[in-house]
Amino acid sequence: MVRRRSFLLGASALPLIGPGTALAAAGPLDSGRLAADYWIRTQAVGGNDWQDATLHSGVMALYRATNDTKYRDYALGWANRHNFGLKSSSSNPHFADHQAAGQAYLDLYEDTPEPRRRAAVVREIDATIATGRTDYWWWVDALHMALPLFARLGKMDYGDRLYRYTRQRLWNNGLWWRDSKFVNKNIYWSRGNGWAIAALAKVLQVLPQQSPYRAGYEADFRQMAARLAQVQRSDGFWNVNLGDPNNYPGPETSGTAFFTYGLAWGVRSGLLNATTYRPVVTKGWDGLTRLALQSSGRLGYVQGVGQQPSDHQPVRANDTSNFAVGAFLLATSEVARL
Repeated sequence: MVRRRSFLLGASALPLIGPGTALAAAGPLDSGRLAADYWIRTQAVGGNDWQDATLHSGVMALYRATNDTKYRDYALGWANRHNFGLKSSSSNPHFADHQAAGQAYLDLYEDTPEPRRRAAVVREIDATIATGRTDYWWWVDALHMALPLFARLGKMDYGDRLYRYTRQRLWNNGLWWRDSKFVNKNIYWSRGNGWAIAALAKVLQVLPQQSPYRAGYEADFRQMAARLAQVQRSDGFWNVNLGDPNNYPGPETSGTAFFTYGLAWGVRSGLLNATTYRPVVTKGWDGLTRLALQSSGRLGYVQGVGQQPSDHQPVRANDTSNFAVGAFLLATSEVARL
C-alpha cells in the first residue's frame, strides 16, 4: 500500500547560523502561527485520515504552546465534523492509519474531558487488543499513527508487543526500513524515519518512569538520534534517503520537521546531550524557517504522499501538505520550549 507543553520565547530562544532572514529571526511560535494561519486561511477542513490527524496533532501542540484558543477551536471543529469518530475498513480492520485521529481527539479530551471525545478511541484500541494479533504494523509509519495511543491509554503491555513486531523486521542499527520491500537495501526513507522518532518522542512523554518498557524506548531513541546527527545536511535538512545522499538529493521538509521535533524534545527532556544535539536542532529549525517557510506562511519542499525517495520527485519549493504542517507545528512547540 502506498502512503505515505509550553512558554512563549522570543527570537533568542535558539541561536541562529548563517546570514539570517526575517523569518529565521522570528520567534519559533511566530513561525508556527504563520504556518498554521496560512493553512487555516487557505484550506478546507479535511477528513479524519492520517494526514489531517497529523495536522491536528500539531495544531493542538501549537494551542498548548500559545494558549490561543483559535487553534483549539479549529481542531475541535474538525473533530466535531467527524463526530470524534475513526475511519474503519471491513477489509483492513484495526489499520493504524485509521486510528491516528485518536491522538488529536485525546488532546481535545485532555483540554475538556467530555467522554465522547475519547470513546471511539478507547473502543478501537480495546478491539485491537481483543484480537490477540500483533502483526498489524507492517510499515514503519504505523508507529506514529497508533503507538502513542496505546501509551496514552495505559495499554503498553500490548502496544509494546506491536512495536516489537515492527522493530524485529524493520529496524537496522538506528534507522528503519519503510517496509519489507526495502529490507537489506540502502534505502532509509526520511519521512518513514521521521514517523518513527516522532512516535518514540510522543510515547516517552507519557510513559511512566517506572515502566518496564521505558529503557528500551530510550535506547532506541538515542540510537536513532546518533544516526540522524551523522547524516544531516549542511543546510540543516535531511535528504529523502538517509542512506544515500545522492539518491534524489535536496531539501525535504516533512522528515526534517519530524527530526527537529524529536531531537528538540530529546534535548529538552535531558535524554540527549545538549552540547551534541542542540546544534543539530538549531540547524534543522534554521533550515526549515530559512528555506521551507515562505513569507506567506506556506510551508514548501514537502514530498507528497508516498513510501520511498523516488515518489513525487522533484520536490519543489511550493509543494506542501497537511501532514508536513502538522510536523512543523510539533517542531515549533518543542523548539520554543528550549
